[in-house]
Amino acid sequence: MPDLCRSFPPSESPDARVLILGSMPGGESLRRQQYYAFPHNVFWRITGTLFVFPYDAPYEERLKKLREAGVALWDVLCECEREGSLDTAIRSPEPNDIPGLLARCPKIELICCNGSASFNCLRKFFPRLPVPAVRLPSTSPAAARYTYEQKLAAWRDVLGKYSKGGQVLH
Repeated sequence: MPDLCRSFPPSESPDARVLILGSMPGGESLRRQQYYAFPHNVFWRITGTLFVFPYDAPYEERLKKLREAGVALWDVLCECEREGSLDTAIRSPEPNDIPGLLARCPKIELICCNGSASFNCLRKFFPRLPVPAVRLPSTSPAAARYTYEQKLAAWRDVLGKYSKGGQVLH
């Protein structure tokens, strides 16, 4: 029988200009109550490189660095049933209040979906949002068709255009 998975609160700031959305945290992230806690997921390595902070800094410091850079972080889904951590195993998905977050963070100009699952869920539950959304290569090790360098380049290209104060390292 699949486990009931519930996401956790967003990391947000009223000054955020970009919202990065995952689909649903994986098992290790849920266990630790931290975004992208699985050590082979390169999310923190990529964002640490782009926003110039140590990717292995304490978790709260990494979240703070993203908020300072104008980046909010959340998941499209608030709840689902899933065996394991793969997005393909998600069943009975229920969305988070993405419109509510956008209302609390009115400066958000772009939603970046971390992979196809988050992009597809966002479009399914919220087909008409006032902010454009782009699909970026997933930082998950399951997205093995992209090298780290390809993922980093794609993320840099998008975040470099929308980061607060041009803080993305080029």
